[in-house]
Amino acid sequence: MSITTMLVTMSDGMLKTFGIFFLTLLGALPLGMVVALLKKSRFLVVRGIVGIYISVVRGTPLMLQLLAWYFGPYYLFGWEIGGWRYPAIIVGFVLNYAAYFAEIYRGGIESIPVGQYEAAEVLGYSHTQTFMRIILPQVIKRIMPAITNEIITLVKDTSLAFTLAYQEVFSIAKQIAASQTSFMPFVIAGVFYFVANYLVEFVMKRIEKSMDYYK
Repeated sequence: MSITTMLVTMSDGMLKTFGIFFLTLLGALPLGMVVALLKKSRFLVVRGIVGIYISVVRGTPLMLQLLAWYFGPYYLFGWEIGGWRYPAIIVGFVLNYAAYFAEIYRGGIESIPVGQYEAAEVLGYSHTQTFMRIILPQVIKRIMPAITNEIITLVKDTSLAFTLAYQEVFSIAKQIAASQTSFMPFVIAGVFYFVANYLVEFVMKRIEKSMDYYK
């Protein structure tokens, strides 16, 4: 099998990998903020539930979480899971990364001096206005390096979708390598991940540079 044929064969897996990546970001970034705010809730029960969720997600492998989300409905409720594979992958990735993003957001929020909240209150800002107009822009700027690292990790973690027999790029690479007794599919997959991460880093640096308020 030629390299061109391998690329064509693996192209579908590349699209599926991008699909997991983008849907995870689309769900995990905003959900992470919600979780971070709930973690700072004045209600002890809410903080406790959110704390348990974050601890469980961060304390167990993503691979195990994917298996739990896929097989859990069947073993617990006897539900048919024939068409549940892809939704289970997305749910597993979103909830996993939302927990990590939440901790990044929380660290950024807590790094803002209390005096800024007090100054905003004196100026007549509501809590929502203070957060959206004063706190959040500073938080985003401060957490960009950490968010970039997590997004780069996400690109590589998409390969864990093979756990549920989903045909993303790494799974297809393994199949071709086994059938052709060739290492080239792994090289192609490696180049794909490298280029994807390079693009992520490039875009995130551009965003971070655009938020440099001091220049």
